[in-house]
Amino acid sequence: MNNVLDDSLARSINNQFEQAANILIVTHIRPDGDAIGSLLGLGLSLKAQKMNVQMVSHDGVPVNLGYLMGTDQVRKKPDGGYDFVVILDCSDLERTGGIWNGHGKPDINIDHHPTNTNFAKINLVDSKAVATSEILFNLISYAGLPITGAVATALLTGIVTDSLGFRTSNMTSQVLRISAELMDRGGNLPELYRKSMVNRSFEATKFWGIGLNNLEKKDRLVWTTLTISDRKEVNYPGRDDADLINVLSSIDGADIAVIFVEQPNDKVKVSWRAQPGFDVSRIAAQLGGGGHAPASGAEIYGNIDEVKGKVLQLTSDLLGFSSN
Repeated sequence: MNNVLDDSLARSINNQFEQAANILIVTHIRPDGDAIGSLLGLGLSLKAQKMNVQMVSHDGVPVNLGYLMGTDQVRKKPDGGYDFVVILDCSDLERTGGIWNGHGKPDINIDHHPTNTNFAKINLVDSKAVATSEILFNLISYAGLPITGAVATALLTGIVTDSLGFRTSNMTSQVLRISAELMDRGGNLPELYRKSMVNRSFEATKFWGIGLNNLEKKDRLVWTTLTISDRKEVNYPGRDDADLINVLSSIDGADIAVIFVEQPNDKVKVSWRAQPGFDVSRIAAQLGGGGHAPASGAEIYGNIDEVKGKVLQLTSDLLGFSSN
């Protein structure tokens, strides 16, 4: 219903928070910096207001985000009852990993993906925002909720990571002003930038090595594949690509980069990155995923060779050449 945040809407949402006895906040599977930043940003702000809040992430918190205060309070599934549900940074309910199994619609959906299906009673979706954390900063500010140092650090992490360090094409001067205010509120930009964007574990770096060794290119399309056995070989703990897709997207002469990461139960996580002028969200949506024009993803059933063949054909069609 609601896609534009204004003061009255923000205060209406805050009133609903205050009336709820137990609030459940959920973010998406294989969470990134914006997912966890949003979860902690809103959750810790509400907790500072003495509200009962559960923060849930199906896959927990990535190791590289463990520096954020409050990560020890994030659970992989709800613990006890709740009467108010907020879904963050999810374009659809499947992205919660099955955590939301209630009847009817969740209460609030806050997101910035243009492929969002508006699945809640209140849908606060701004596709122009660089991150869900940006939307939450405005919501928290308008509603008069606390922005502690922990909240500021979480929200700033979400903005920095989803904008790839302020480098995405949707960056605005207003986002930089928000980031400056979050620094004033306690967000240590140099530290969180280093920990969330630069540092890599030994295992993640070895995982990158396998992916780079498997790298392929055809015309203006590059791609690579990571299997479950690859992940086990280097003892990488996550089910993601360790942000290797962002390295692939920096290759000169490549308009689109794709990475295929094999998952349990005959599924494959596919991530796209595209240069300006290409909309890979159309491919992702066609395959049950979503995202933004330059950055999208999907989880697709099938073995990795079948999925790779199908995705490369669709991506090649978007570029205007055959993958055969």
